[in-house]
Amino acid sequence: MEFPDLGEHCSEKTCKQLDFLPLNCDACNKVFCKDHVQYEQHKCSATYKKDVQVPVCPLCHIPVPVGRGEIADVVVGQHMDKDCKYNPAQEKKIFIHRCSKEGCKKKEMFKLLCDQCNDNFCIKHRHPLDHNCKHSGHSVSRAGCAAIMRAAESSGASNKLSSSWLAQQLRGKQKS
Repeated sequence: MEFPDLGEHCSEKTCKQLDFLPLNCDACNKVFCKDHVQYEQHKCSATYKKDVQVPVCPLCHIPVPVGRGEIADVVVGQHMDKDCKYNPAQEKKIFIHRCSKEGCKKKEMFKLLCDQCNDNFCIKHRHPLDHNCKHSGHSVSRAGCAAIMRAAESSGASNKLSSSWLAQQLRGKQKS
């Protein structure tokens, strides 16, 4: 052996491998090979020195101190029962945009403005046909006219929508 004092043996009782690049455990200061340097691998008895985690209250988001030997879940539960500063009135409301359709009480997270009347609507009433948009002067596309006619036929109101109205809408679209 050319270098008899080079390297160290792993401190794990079942390993004792000669390692030329040994690693020290920062909790117990013993020497280990790369396979046993983690706390769990060598069942380190000093992990409480380094593996410190502070639980956070899920309601008020404040760190809750836990002493040695105490169970974190129990301490957090006691905090929630006694010391928690959580106030539900301070929580920010998310669904604030109310639908402008008469009779609809639905609220959305974000504004859904109609391109024609600039009113705010829920997802169900966001299209002009769904909220009976009263804005005139904005012509309907050919696909829109076909959809209107299909909807009118299926509801039995085809005599209400005349073909002259459809022709007028199509002429208005061609001029623009």
